[in-house]
Amino acid sequence: MRNHTRMAQKLSATARRDKAARDKAYAMTPDRKAKKAHAEREARANPSAAKGKDFDHKDQRWETPARNRGNDGEGTKKEGGKKYNTG
Repeated sequence: MRNHTRMAQKLSATARRDKAARDKAYAMTPDRKAKKAHAEREARANPSAAKGKDFDHKDQRWETPARNRGNDGEGTKKEGGKKYNTG
């Protein structure tokens, strides 16, 4: 299994710093915080189902990271700006 903690992009120091700032700002939006908190609650409720998976807020189930990030094979363009249940 690969370690995905580093980006595959080859960026200059300035670009890397700017990207880190953008990524952090996006991760701290209320929507992203709500989705992260919801996924953590679901993982605590059923740790065995969550192991190695991402929570799909659209389908309300655990999926492989590849399937979830690829919008079930449909790409991510259609999905932008949607509001999903995180309650």
